[in-house]
Amino acid sequence: MNISLAAITKDNWEEAIELKVKEDQRSFMASNLYSIAESKFLDNFYTFGIYLEKQMVGFCMFGIDPDDGNYWVYRLMIDENHQGNGLGTQSVRLIIEHIRKHHSNNIPLIMIGYHPNNIGAKFTYKKAGFTETEIAPWGEQLAQFTL
Repeated sequence: MNISLAAITKDNWEEAIELKVKEDQRSFMASNLYSIAESKFLDNFYTFGIYLEKQMVGFCMFGIDPDDGNYWVYRLMIDENHQGNGLGTQSVRLIIEHIRKHHSNNIPLIMIGYHPNNIGAKFTYKKAGFTETEIAPWGEQLAQFTL
Protein backbone atom coordinates (compact mmCIF):
# COMPACT_ATOMS: atom_id res chain seq x y z
CA MET A 1 0.00 0.00 0.00
CA ASN A 2 1.26 3.44 -0.92
CA ILE A 3 0.76 5.70 2.10
CA SER A 4 2.06 9.21 2.62
CA LEU A 5 1.78 12.24 4.90
CA ALA A 6 0.51 15.63 3.77
CA ALA A 7 0.32 18.71 5.98
CA ILE A 8 -3.11 19.81 7.15
CA THR A 9 -3.90 23.06 5.37
CA LYS A 10 -6.86 25.23 4.46
CA ASP A 11 -7.41 22.84 1.55
CA ASN A 12 -7.80 19.58 3.48
CA TRP A 13 -8.70 20.36 7.10
CA GLU A 14 -12.39 19.68 6.51
CA GLU A 15 -11.54 16.24 5.11
CA ALA A 16 -9.50 15.57 8.28
CA ILE A 17 -12.35 16.45 10.65
CA GLU A 18 -14.70 14.06 8.85
CA LEU A 19 -12.52 11.05 9.74
CA LYS A 20 -13.85 8.96 12.64
CA VAL A 21 -12.60 6.07 14.72
CA LYS A 22 -14.85 3.21 15.78
CA GLU A 23 -17.45 3.97 18.43
CA ASP A 24 -15.61 2.04 21.16
CA GLN A 25 -12.40 4.01 20.45
CA ARG A 26 -13.86 7.53 20.64
CA SER A 27 -13.17 7.95 24.35
CA PHE A 28 -9.46 7.29 23.79
CA MET A 29 -8.60 10.51 21.95
CA ALA A 30 -9.50 14.09 21.18
CA SER A 31 -11.25 14.87 17.91
CA ASN A 32 -9.26 15.88 14.86
CA LEU A 33 -10.93 19.30 14.95
CA TYR A 34 -9.70 19.83 18.52
CA SER A 35 -6.23 18.61 17.56
CA ILE A 36 -5.97 20.99 14.60
CA ALA A 37 -7.03 23.89 16.84
CA GLU A 38 -4.61 22.80 19.59
CA SER A 39 -1.71 22.63 17.13
CA LYS A 40 -2.13 26.34 16.38
CA PHE A 41 -1.10 27.11 19.97
CA LEU A 42 1.75 24.61 20.33
CA ASP A 43 5.19 25.58 19.04
CA ASN A 44 6.97 22.91 16.98
CA PHE A 45 3.86 20.73 16.50
CA TYR A 46 2.60 19.59 13.13
CA THR A 47 -0.63 18.06 11.85
CA PHE A 48 -0.76 15.73 8.86
CA GLY A 49 -3.31 13.78 6.93
CA ILE A 50 -2.39 10.16 6.30
CA TYR A 51 -3.13 9.29 2.70
CA LEU A 52 -3.66 5.96 1.00
CA GLU A 53 -2.98 6.87 -2.61
CA LYS A 54 -5.02 10.12 -2.90
CA GLN A 55 -7.57 9.44 -0.15
CA MET A 56 -7.10 10.74 3.40
CA VAL A 57 -7.56 7.75 5.69
CA GLY A 58 -6.00 9.02 8.91
CA PHE A 59 -4.65 11.93 10.90
CA CYS A 60 -1.66 12.58 13.13
CA MET A 61 -0.14 15.35 15.22
CA PHE A 62 3.42 15.29 16.51
CA GLY A 63 6.17 17.61 17.63
CA ILE A 64 8.61 18.56 20.35
CA ASP A 65 7.07 18.59 23.81
CA PRO A 66 8.20 21.67 25.77
CA ASP A 67 8.15 19.79 29.09
CA ASP A 68 10.75 17.13 28.29
CA GLY A 69 12.23 18.18 24.93
CA ASN A 70 11.41 14.86 23.25
CA TYR A 71 9.32 14.27 20.16
CA TRP A 72 5.78 13.19 21.02
CA VAL A 73 3.10 11.71 18.84
CA TYR A 74 0.12 13.45 20.42
CA ARG A 75 -2.48 12.03 18.03
CA LEU A 76 -2.71 9.18 15.59
CA MET A 77 -5.92 7.83 14.18
CA ILE A 78 -7.02 5.74 11.22
CA ASP A 79 -10.58 6.14 9.99
CA GLU A 80 -12.91 3.35 11.08
CA ASN A 81 -13.40 2.25 7.45
CA HIS A 82 -9.66 1.64 6.99
CA GLN A 83 -8.68 -0.02 10.26
CA GLY A 84 -7.41 -3.57 10.54
CA ASN A 85 -5.14 -3.68 7.49
CA GLY A 86 -1.83 -2.42 8.90
CA LEU A 87 -2.20 1.27 8.10
CA GLY A 88 -1.65 2.26 11.74
CA THR A 89 1.73 0.56 11.99
CA GLN A 90 2.75 1.86 8.55
CA SER A 91 1.72 5.36 9.61
CA VAL A 92 3.82 5.21 12.78
CA ARG A 93 6.82 4.14 10.72
CA LEU A 94 6.14 6.99 8.29
CA ILE A 95 6.06 9.48 11.18
CA ILE A 96 9.39 8.12 12.46
CA GLU A 97 10.85 8.47 8.95
CA HIS A 98 9.53 12.03 8.67
CA ILE A 99 11.06 13.03 12.01
CA ARG A 100 14.43 11.51 11.04
CA LYS A 101 14.42 13.28 7.68
CA HIS A 102 13.09 16.72 8.59
CA HIS A 103 13.98 17.29 12.23
CA SER A 104 17.63 16.85 13.08
CA ASN A 105 17.62 18.36 16.56
CA ASN A 106 19.66 15.60 18.20
CA ILE A 107 16.57 14.59 20.16
CA PRO A 108 16.98 10.95 21.22
CA LEU A 109 13.36 9.81 21.75
CA ILE A 110 9.91 9.74 20.25
CA MET A 111 7.31 9.29 22.98
CA ILE A 112 3.68 8.22 22.82
CA GLY A 113 0.98 7.92 25.43
CA TYR A 114 -2.21 5.91 25.09
CA HIS A 115 -5.04 4.64 27.23
CA PRO A 116 -4.02 1.32 28.84
CA ASN A 117 -7.25 -0.29 27.57
CA ASN A 118 -6.52 0.70 23.97
CA ILE A 119 -5.18 -2.69 22.88
CA GLY A 120 -5.08 -1.67 19.21
CA ALA A 121 -2.73 1.21 20.00
CA LYS A 122 -0.58 -1.01 22.22
CA PHE A 123 0.03 -3.55 19.42
CA THR A 124 0.39 -0.90 16.71
CA TYR A 125 3.16 0.92 18.55
CA LYS A 126 4.87 -2.31 19.58
CA LYS A 127 4.93 -3.50 15.95
CA ALA A 128 6.45 -0.15 14.93
CA GLY A 129 9.30 -0.56 17.46
CA PHE A 130 8.09 1.33 20.53
CA THR A 131 8.87 -0.03 24.00
CA GLU A 132 6.46 0.53 26.88
CA THR A 133 7.98 2.38 29.82
CA GLU A 134 5.58 3.41 32.61
CA ILE A 135 2.11 4.65 33.41
CA ALA A 136 2.08 8.45 33.36
CA PRO A 137 0.65 10.44 36.30
CA TRP A 138 -2.33 11.31 34.05
CA GLY A 139 -3.05 7.58 33.53
CA GLU A 140 -1.74 6.87 30.04
CA GLN A 141 0.63 4.06 29.16
CA LEU A 142 3.87 5.61 27.88
CA ALA A 143 6.09 4.08 25.24
CA GLN A 144 9.28 5.26 23.60
CA PHE A 145 11.17 4.82 20.37
CA THR A 146 14.90 5.53 20.34
CA LEU A 147 15.99 7.48 17.28
